[in-house]
Amino acid sequence: MIQFKIGLCQLSVTPEKTINVDNARRSIQFASKRGAALVVLPEMWNCPYSTDYFERFAEKFDEKDSTATSLKMLSEVACEERITIVGGSIPEWSSGGGKLYNTCFVFGPNGDLLAKHRKMHLFDINAPGDISFNESDTFSAGSSPTIFDTHVGRIGIGICHDIRFPELAMLYRARGARLICYPGAFNMSTGEALWELEQRARALDNQLFVATCSPSRDSDGSYQIWGHSTLVNPLGEIIATSEHDQTIVIAEVDYSAIQYTRESIPIVKQRRSDVYQLIDYHTL
Repeated sequence: MIQFKIGLCQLSVTPEKTINVDNARRSIQFASKRGAALVVLPEMWNCPYSTDYFERFAEKFDEKDSTATSLKMLSEVACEERITIVGGSIPEWSSGGGKLYNTCFVFGPNGDLLAKHRKMHLFDINAPGDISFNESDTFSAGSSPTIFDTHVGRIGIGICHDIRFPELAMLYRARGARLICYPGAFNMSTGEALWELEQRARALDNQLFVATCSPSRDSDGSYQIWGHSTLVNPLGEIIATSEHDQTIVIAEVDYSAIQYTRESIPIVKQRRSDVYQLIDYHTL
């Protein structure tokens, strides 16, 4: 598939899990009805971004676990609408229940789990007079890049702070990704300074599409969220974006732009592998 529509569901998150799940379901269905073949949800869409909620709202992927209402909904709607859903992120208990992860679950058009990405780079910040938050106090870090094939092409996944690390995006490009999805919840300070810049840089450096999806600013949580869910093309240009309220961005991804960009400026051929190299430890 060379062209398709993507839906970015910028959701308002409340302290009521049932409300959040129902809101996400309706938003995904709306995006699908508007023609989206791929729908992306925000980071922590089922749970306020706060240590007061992470453990209580956490789920474990288990078909026999009736409490995993968020994951069951994603699987059901993906199957009903025949679309792929990049399920933002939710708090995930490890199989043994001992560790908590910030995890993105991806479901395909048949409702099956396609991929699972555990956030690799945890967000710890201490900016006096502004914000102090240590994600590593609650979550364990994932250790594996996540790339997978879908009916709309090969996709890589990062979560929020993962976008700050260009090496991960370079690895996804080297593995053949044409789109990287970054669910994220940047705060007001980092959002204004870095959110757009990081997206455009990752897209431009790797000559691929980048899609981000944030909760809306009126979401409950430990800090105020920037919003501005966005699609960026391989030239680093913004194709579509939102403001900070709850909304659904529908935009078209045209993979022919990747070929045009890479043929016009063949940076892979120009790269000095005799001087520096990207090492992918997962392929050694």
